[in-house]
Amino acid sequence: MNLTFNDRVAVVTGAGRGIGRSIAESLAAEGAQVICVSKNPDSCGSAAQAIESTGGKAKALPVDVADAPAVSEACAQLIEEFGAVDILVNNAGITRDNLLLRMSEEDWHTVLNTNLSSCFYWTKGLVRPMTRNRWGRIINVSSVSGLTGNPGQVNYSSAKAGMIAFAKSLAKELASRSITSNVVAPGFIATDMTASFQDGDVAKQVLAHIPLKRFGDSTDIANAVTYLASEEANYITGQVFTVDGGMTI
Repeated sequence: MNLTFNDRVAVVTGAGRGIGRSIAESLAAEGAQVICVSKNPDSCGSAAQAIESTGGKAKALPVDVADAPAVSEACAQLIEEFGAVDILVNNAGITRDNLLLRMSEEDWHTVLNTNLSSCFYWTKGLVRPMTRNRWGRIINVSSVSGLTGNPGQVNYSSAKAGMIAFAKSLAKELASRSITSNVVAPGFIATDMTASFQDGDVAKQVLAHIPLKRFGDSTDIANAVTYLASEEANYITGQVFTVDGGMTI
C-alpha cells in the first residue's frame, strides 16, 4: 500500500534516538516535513541532518518536553512558521525505575512530567489549527506497561496508562473536527532504553513471554505510527495498537 501524506508537517518528540528517530525517518520517507524534537540539541540535530541527507525535509527543535513554558513557546513558533502542524507524535519518554517504597518523589514527578504531562503541553499548543483545518493526527507512543503494569515501574506504568486515557478522551473531543487520536503501545523493543536486559538471563525470561521469541525493532513501531498518521487511517480513532510480538495476547 502506498500511504498518502500530502506534504504534511509532523512533530515527533523524543526524535533524537531509538523509536522516535525511526518514526521521524519513516514519516519523512513518506514525504512529511518532520520537526525532530529532543532535549539534546546534538541528538535532534543529528536526526534532522540524517533525514535531509537522504532527500527528506526535517528541522531540529531542541526543547525540554517537560517544560511547559518552553513547549508553549515552541508551539507558537511552529504555528507561525508553518501555519499548522498536521501530525503530532508524543513519543518522548524516560524511566526512573525503583520499587515504590524506594521511589523518590522526584523520580515520580520527573517521569510523569516527561512522559505524560508533555502530551498535554504539546497537544494543547498545536491542536487549535488542526481544528480549523478539520484534519489532524495525534499519536501517543505508550507501552504495554501501561496496559499490564510492571514491578519497579509504578511511575512509568502510570504515565503510560495515562497516555492511553488521554488519547481516548481526546478522540471523543476532536472527532467532529476529523482529527484522530490513537496509541501505539510497544512491547520489548531493542533500543538504548532496553539495552541492559537484551542479553543473559533477563532476556531469556522476557523472551519466554513473547510468542514471536524476539525483541522488536524500532522500525516495527515506526511502521505502525506512520500508518496511523496517513490519510488511509482516517476512520481509526481512540484505539490502542500493541506492537509486542504477541506478549499481551
